[in-house]
Amino acid sequence: MEDLHQSWLAPANPKPIVIVGTGGIVRDAHLPAYQKAGLSVAGVTDIDKARAKDLAANWPVGTVFDTLKDAVAAHGTDVVYDVATPPHVIADIISELPDGAAVLIQKPMGSDQENARRIRAVCRDKKLKAAINFQLRFSPMMMAVKDMVTRGMLGELLEIEVHLNIYTPWQIFPFLIPMKRVELAVHSIHYLDTIRAIAGNPEGVFARTMRDPRAADFAQTRTSVILDYGDRLRGLMSINHNHQCGRKFQDAFFRFEGTGGTAMVKLGVCYDYPNGEADELWYCPDSGEWQQVPLEGSWFIDAFMGPMRNVQRFDAGEDETLYSSVEDAYGTMALVEACFEANQMPSQALVLD
Repeated sequence: MEDLHQSWLAPANPKPIVIVGTGGIVRDAHLPAYQKAGLSVAGVTDIDKARAKDLAANWPVGTVFDTLKDAVAAHGTDVVYDVATPPHVIADIISELPDGAAVLIQKPMGSDQENARRIRAVCRDKKLKAAINFQLRFSPMMMAVKDMVTRGMLGELLEIEVHLNIYTPWQIFPFLIPMKRVELAVHSIHYLDTIRAIAGNPEGVFARTMRDPRAADFAQTRTSVILDYGDRLRGLMSINHNHQCGRKFQDAFFRFEGTGGTAMVKLGVCYDYPNGEADELWYCPDSGEWQQVPLEGSWFIDAFMGPMRNVQRFDAGEDETLYSSVEDAYGTMALVEACFEANQMPSQALVLD
């Protein structure tokens, strides 16, 4: 258990980082993760100048640039760009980056698949070394599970289940209120991406995503998905963010079960959000005993080190591939789009006569 692969190797000679956008995810995750990883931030820029200056007053972020154009003029391709902006503006922002630049783009990859297609086209045209910050697949627990699967510790993978029955305080995310796509697009997209990273693309999906009167301002806060991997691997997600009956029967877990064993992952950050609990990973070989796998860190914030490390190493020629490349992440966007399309399809009616 102790030698399971849980973290991405650090780059030998990392470049400084320029961050585009200074919202909550940058303050709460990107900057703490980069500081822990020993990565320096050369500058930041944001259309909200006051917010950028406030960030600079509390973090060592180098220069506060008035515009992205100023940052590009100062650094060119000598930095890695961290684009942490709303999804609908990503394509326009990366169009301003220098050709061949290394860039990490905040998830999701655009607001929908059509937008993702545009982002992919810009990255191809400008030959950007670009990845999407789908960080759950980089978390210690999920990297360990992928290593288990690769080593054959679970045998043939037969079951992937994601089950959430929790209370998420959606009111702390008012920017989601006007959005037509919420739960799948900004939350469960992490789970779909991680499933793809471990099991590959499904053949198709069945899905329902819906609102809840207990979170009436938001388009969807409950989701059911069946992933069609054929007649051997069963994939499903059951997501409810509105359970208001206390901690006792709350759940937030992944189950990976195969012919040779099972891995259970506790998604600690989902409990009492945003305070969270510790992540956990448990493993049981068939007919064996459950044993807890010691984790090197957590989804928040340790997983955020991995994508940037991978981009840095790929840019330097130390890694052959980008684990969450724009090309691969496009598959996650296609899967999310398929879920929303399936949500519009009629169910099979009962025949009672």
